[in-house]
Order: sequence, then structure tokens, then C-alpha cells
Amino acid sequence: MDAEGVPEVVVGVGWTEATAGRSAAQLPPGPVAEVVASRTPMILPSIRHDPRFAAAAAQHWKPDTEVAFLCVPIEDHGEVIGTLSVERERHRPVRLEEEVRLLTMIANLVGQAVRLQRLITRDRERLIEEQARLGKLLVRSGVVPPPEDVGIVGDSPAIRGVLDKLRMVARSNTTVLLRGESGTGKELFAQALHRLSPRKDEPFIAVNCAALPESVLESELFGHEKGAFTNAGALRRGRFELADGGTLFLDEIGEVPLEMQVKLLRVLQESEFERVGGIKTTRVDVRVVAATNRDLAHEIEAGRFRKDLYYRLNVVPIHLAPLRDRTSDIPALVKHFIDKYNRRLNKKVEGISEEALVMLQAYPWPGNIRELENLMERVILFVEGARIEQKDLPGPVRGGGAVAAVPPGVTPKPGETPLKDFLKQRQAEIEKSFIVQALQKTEGNVTRAAKLLQISRKSLQTKMKEFGLRDESPPTED
Repeated sequence: MDAEGVPEVVVGVGWTEATAGRSAAQLPPGPVAEVVASRTPMILPSIRHDPRFAAAAAQHWKPDTEVAFLCVPIEDHGEVIGTLSVERERHRPVRLEEEVRLLTMIANLVGQAVRLQRLITRDRERLIEEQARLGKLLVRSGVVPPPEDVGIVGDSPAIRGVLDKLRMVARSNTTVLLRGESGTGKELFAQALHRLSPRKDEPFIAVNCAALPESVLESELFGHEKGAFTNAGALRRGRFELADGGTLFLDEIGEVPLEMQVKLLRVLQESEFERVGGIKTTRVDVRVVAATNRDLAHEIEAGRFRKDLYYRLNVVPIHLAPLRDRTSDIPALVKHFIDKYNRRLNKKVEGISEEALVMLQAYPWPGNIRELENLMERVILFVEGARIEQKDLPGPVRGGGAVAAVPPGVTPKPGETPLKDFLKQRQAEIEKSFIVQALQKTEGNVTRAAKLLQISRKSLQTKMKEFGLRDESPPTED
């Protein structure tokens, strides 16, 4: 029965998918509904004069033919999940009670088959969920590598949120706009989107729009014909053609001149363009990912960026958090850079001291990940010991030493050094940052935030009270 109480025919004898609809229309809902409600079989010795069966009688039976209707419920643990019905011609004496018993036996078998299928489906779903949970635990513990290496280092809520969005949009051709401060690794995230997409085996082409003079930008993007301008000695394909079938990353899109913005809008909308100096229209299949560190809304108001191009680029905007807002990723990034520059510089640095790592986490990183990587390369190049210590870090990061790095107003407790007290404060700040990001992601839902953080709801509520987060915005409990 559907939501309106009308029988839905699942299977029948003597009809195909083409005739099933007609058979369903002729099945009388009244008698079937009675069987469902009463959970008992129904025997109608003759339907010839029953108006509920007029359509079926006229369609299938000759006038004056005696036809019986038998219907039994199909049950699963006391729940009626369907019915089994038969219309049969009584051209000879039959014992309808015996036939109902046979139908009931068949209905019981059907019910058992449905119950078994439900159990299999439920167990399969449970196994899939358990497999996913165990897989995440194995990845976090380092026993197995991540299922997909997309080149992004870090596991903070901010990073996981961005990767979740990238996975959601990866299979489409939708344009993505990456927004964030300079040095946040926008090209790496564009590459991650490409690797997650069906285009991963096709070209990934990157263009820094700010690095190209206005006079050559059009030729770089769309190519040029032989003789189109001085020194154009041969036909040259542009970046859009080179990225055909794959992904084109347009970095610093806010730097593109207005005249070029018109041509970009056309290729984004129509997937076609002409080379410089040519008249032949070229069509391409390209997924465009753009990036900017500018406030494009402000650029529109200032008349430096076209509103229609902004709307075309901003279909899926993704914000990349600065490094100072995801300091929990710094240990993983530091390890990554140590491994990278050990290989590149032929060094054997084993790691970094806890004190030095805390100083890196306390530094605001105005240049974001790019600044951290440059610093790590320089430190690894000149470090003399087996691991990086406080003394190996540059002055701006050390702040004059461990004691000077303790924030103003922090008074060490008896038996504690200033650095240990500072470590505790940094741990609390990091915990608070994790909780704030989890609550933002779950729109203040405490239960879902606790699940995301993999702690109990009671522990989360205690931490929220400790950090004064309950006073900032009333969270929801369910």
C-alpha cells in the first residue's frame, strides 16, 4: 500500500512491466485494505456482482463467469508488509479454504524472504559503517596511509571542512573559487580538487594571472596564430587548449584586466574562444578553478572587477583559513617539511623539540604556510644538531627566548617554569580553537560537535563551560 492507501503491485502472473500498471489499476483497494487492517485472509466466492471488481471482471472474464477472489496478508514479525491475492475461475468445484491455506503458506515464505533481505541489508549497512570507522582509526594511527593522497597536510577541522567540500563538488564541472590570504596554499587545494575528480588523469594547468603582463596574458590563455603579432613565428596553443579535458587553475584572478575579464566570461559560459589573430572558434572541455586573496566584492564596487564574471566564478566559494587559525596543523606541517628538505638538502634532521614546536605554534605567521616552509628550509639547512631546538629558530619566532615568549600577564605557578606554563596555555588555546570550529561546523549542535571531536557530550559541555563558550552563543543539544 502506498501513502494514500492504494495497493502497489510488485509482481504478478502473466504480466510484464508494460502491463503492470493496468493490473495495479484494476486491483480493488477496499478488500486489500481490509486484509491489511485485519491481518486475516479474505475469501470472496464470487466477484461477478461486486462493484469493486467491475474493472477487473470486464477486462479478464467473460460475462456470467463465476470468479472467486482470495487474499492473504504477508507479515514480518507481526507487521503486514503486503498481500498475496488471486482471482480464479470456478469452472469446477473447488475448496477455497484449502487454496487459502496454500496461499498463506506461500505468503509466509515471502515474508521470511523479505525478513532475510532486510537483515542482510541492515547488516551490510552496519558493516560498511564499521569498516569506515575502523578505516579512519587506522589512518589516524598511521597504520595505513590515507585512502586518497590529495597532497594536503593537516587534520584540523578547518582542513577537514575544506576537503569535505572539495569531495562534494569534485565529480561535477562546477567552477570553484578559492579565497584566502596569500600563502595559504590555494594551488595545492586546486590540485587536490583535480585529483579527487574524474579528470585526475587529464592535464592540470596552472596560470598565475598576476605574473603575466597584460600584453601577453591573452596569448597565454587562448594561444595565437602564426604571424598574429611580432615574433609570433608559429601557432601556439594557450592554457585553455592545453587543459582540454582536465582542470585549469587561474591564480590571482582579481589581477586580470577588465578587457580580459570579458573574454574570460565568454569562455566560462560558452566553452569556446578564438586564438589571438585567428577567426576559427575553438571549443574546449575545461574545469576552471580560480583563486584570489582580494575582496572581489570591494573590487566590483571600485569598478575593477566585473560583477557578471564574479557571479560566474563564485558558484562554489571555498574559504581557506590562515595558518594562525589552524595551529594544530603545524606539527604535521613541520614533520612534512623536515622530511622534504632532508631529502632535498641531503640532511638528517630527526625532528624538533617540544619547546621549539610550541614557539612555532605561537607565532602568527603573516605569510602563512609559504612563510613556514621557507623558514623550515632555512633552519634545516643550517641546523647542526640531530633535531631543531629553540636556538635554531630565528629571532622573530623565538621572541627573544623561551621566557620572553610567555605572554604578558602569565604568572608561573610554584614548581613550574614559565615555558611549562606557556605550554599549558597554548594547549588550552588549541583545544578552544578545535571546539569553536566544531561548533561552527555543526551550527552549535553540541551532540554532533562532540561526535565530530570524538569525545562525550558531557566532556564537551565541561570544556565549553571552562572556556566560557556557553556565554558566547547558546548551543543546541539535539
